[in-house]
Amino acid sequence: MSHRETEHLRVLIANERKDRLALVAPIVAALGHDVIAREIEVEEVGEVTARERPDVALVGLGESSEHALDLVEKIVHEATCPVIALIHAPDPNFVKEASKRGVFAYITDADAKDWQSSIDIVLRRFTEYHDLEGAFGRRAVTERAKGILMERHSIDEPAAFELLREHARSMNRKLVDVASAVVDGDRLLPKQPHVPAPHYEAGRQS
Repeated sequence: MSHRETEHLRVLIANERKDRLALVAPIVAALGHDVIAREIEVEEVGEVTARERPDVALVGLGESSEHALDLVEKIVHEATCPVIALIHAPDPNFVKEASKRGVFAYITDADAKDWQSSIDIVLRRFTEYHDLEGAFGRRAVTERAKGILMERHSIDEPAAFELLREHARSMNRKLVDVASAVVDGDRLLPKQPHVPAPHYEAGRQS
């Protein structure tokens, strides 16, 4: 992710304290980003996150760590963006609990001049994480497709993989697309044998 891609971000900020929201918003705006939402209530933050689709979310630690952790959890559940915890002073316990709920990093008020650098790093790590997650997903589909082919064709794993690869080449398709098609019942699977309907002679009881 280039520096240009981390300019003019759409940022959601959440904190149970209105005074902290009022303090953080100008700092974010000064970095050249748009504050698209300022949320306080846990019950509302998930819906707002899903609707606004921010590029990054900043969750501040206010009076209650539980409130902040609930905000984090709601945003992480709905967001396709990284969540950064914003704290006023070092708080190892809160950071530990926030990380369990999906926070990618934390920043402090004292490091306001370095917020942009932190955001850049977090967005890069978030992209790498999703790329890796996607790679694991593709591998899982391929492994499942190989298993299906091994069972249906009575072949070993290398032969099943070769079957997938050759079909992908011949059809000019990605291997993972062919694997997905096999999982969904592609023609690489043998046809089900036709079972004729039972025939009953006229006048004969079954």
